[in-house]
Amino acid sequence: MDYKFFSRITSPADIKKLSDEELTILAEEIRNKMITTVSKSGGHLASNLGVVELTIALHRVFDSPNDKIVWDVGHQCYAHKMLTGRFENFETLRMPGGISGFTRRYESEHDIFSGGHSSVALSAAYGIAQANKLKNKKNYVIAVVGDGAFTGGMVYEALNNAGHSGTGTKLIVILNDNDMSISKNVGALAKYFAMIRANPRYFRLKAKTEDVLNHIPVIGKKLAKAIFNLKTSLKNRIYKSTMFEDMGFRYMGPINGHSIPNLTDALKGAVEANYPVILHINTVKGKGYELAEKSPDVFHGISAFDIVSGEKKLSGKSFSDVFGEFITCAAEKDKRICCITAAMALGTGLKNFSERFPSRFFDVGIAEQHAVTFASGLSRGGMLPVFAVYSTFLQRAYDQIIHDCAMQQLKIIFAVDRAGFVGDDGESHHGLFDAAFLNSIPDISVYSPASFEELQNSFYKALYKTEGSVAIRYPRGVEPALPEDYVYNGEDWQSYGDGSAQICIVTYGRCFAEACKAAKKLGNVNIVKLHRIKPVPKAAVLCAMNAKKIFFFEEGQRFGGIGETFADKLFKYGFNGTYKNIGVEGQFVQQDTVSGLLGEYKLNAAGITEIIEEG
Repeated sequence: MDYKFFSRITSPADIKKLSDEELTILAEEIRNKMITTVSKSGGHLASNLGVVELTIALHRVFDSPNDKIVWDVGHQCYAHKMLTGRFENFETLRMPGGISGFTRRYESEHDIFSGGHSSVALSAAYGIAQANKLKNKKNYVIAVVGDGAFTGGMVYEALNNAGHSGTGTKLIVILNDNDMSISKNVGALAKYFAMIRANPRYFRLKAKTEDVLNHIPVIGKKLAKAIFNLKTSLKNRIYKSTMFEDMGFRYMGPINGHSIPNLTDALKGAVEANYPVILHINTVKGKGYELAEKSPDVFHGISAFDIVSGEKKLSGKSFSDVFGEFITCAAEKDKRICCITAAMALGTGLKNFSERFPSRFFDVGIAEQHAVTFASGLSRGGMLPVFAVYSTFLQRAYDQIIHDCAMQQLKIIFAVDRAGFVGDDGESHHGLFDAAFLNSIPDISVYSPASFEELQNSFYKALYKTEGSVAIRYPRGVEPALPEDYVYNGEDWQSYGDGSAQICIVTYGRCFAEACKAAKKLGNVNIVKLHRIKPVPKAAVLCAMNAKKIFFFEEGQRFGGIGETFADKLFKYGFNGTYKNIGVEGQFVQQDTVSGLLGEYKLNAAGITEIIEEG
């Protein structure tokens, strides 16, 4: 495609020079670039296709980065990145050293707040708006919040706080309503009022009228109040819900989110309001790409695919798939089993379970904190709840795991997906903290399988053989290749190799496959494989003590991790040899392929061999 208008854009300011017709063509160019790039790199496609016109309108009306645009989650930022100087490099999306799939402060001055997790934009935007107010800055702050984020409780905490900040708070909240009906279809009259309220002249007239009335002696203020009450009563009858205005916001909408002129007028109207505003827009997720419009869930976050057919490149069965199959079969026999997800049924492998057992499947929305306490309630009621969640999102429920689950000694199974490196989603999505933070919580057991067989056995143990709550953590993607002579023993740990060797590798999860390759090259090495990493099996520690040199390899944070616990037990039991613990050294890991990251952090076969040969 000939990117005719992108060649004329060097900064967001250039957008203001284009006509409505030219901007419509620009929107087509943006969509084409998105589809062709994501088909090769993978990424969040449907959600980005839905906000192209909105992004153009935002940069047309406001002056980024002086006016701050904060994107919730950050995965709707592709058009924003293209319009802020990253069009030429957009093909490096999600690649090592390339453009992130989320907003990143280090990447551009236009990326105001780093994204990755949901429901945070409004809190951040309100903080920036208040900072502006305290510094007497007149710039606006705009939070773009997808409707999915409105299922997270943090949004309502922020709404409650920000809505009552009053006149002079230059905060606009864009409610991007793309597949969840926030408000019912209210008919032609409501649409007419929405159009009127979106016009900046409405707010100028409103302000002048209030000013005139307030200056009429004796009756002016009373008359203004009476008119306001009458208007509010009429509006309530039309819209049937004033939740946002009850919380202190001026509500505008719904507005056609694919009409640049309508969006431009609405945003200008919101500016004229001089008050915290909710601007409700309707968009189509996947807009402009028929396959994504038909299946927005499939194209929400997708790996590389064929543009014509929409088919993804095959990668084989994943740990998520095997978990989904196992828990569905288990639920056939045990009617106590319930499954919970935080808006990730497809990603966590629960789609079939949700269809087979709809009454025992609960999608709580993007509300991980609620999910854990809800699971605790199910457990207290005699059910067997299984919460399937990505490792990075489980972090959000740390307090609930401690207070509402472990402290009360309730039985909950945590299916911790995407544990370890996840690759191209980058630092906000790597599952590198779960082993360390779960390690600090009493009365929780943690398993970390390396194969599908081990995964299934771990869930069986978690359901029926292990007391209290249990977490099973497993990596993204397919099963690693294990040695042909390796036979899983079904216990909490096992030794593989020469038990009398003077060099011992201790590891768990996906790293075991790499350790086996390294051991084959090194020769005369024993591997102690932990199937259960919390509590660390005493027998595994005693076995490792037969060696003089012990190397612990961990695909997670080293500080507070399992390797430190293992070392503590070693030396308590009298080990007098050398011990080296290798993991991620207290840092946030950038985007790269999983294989690239395993190599960078010396957790692949070559890295393990190098560490051991160095001694």
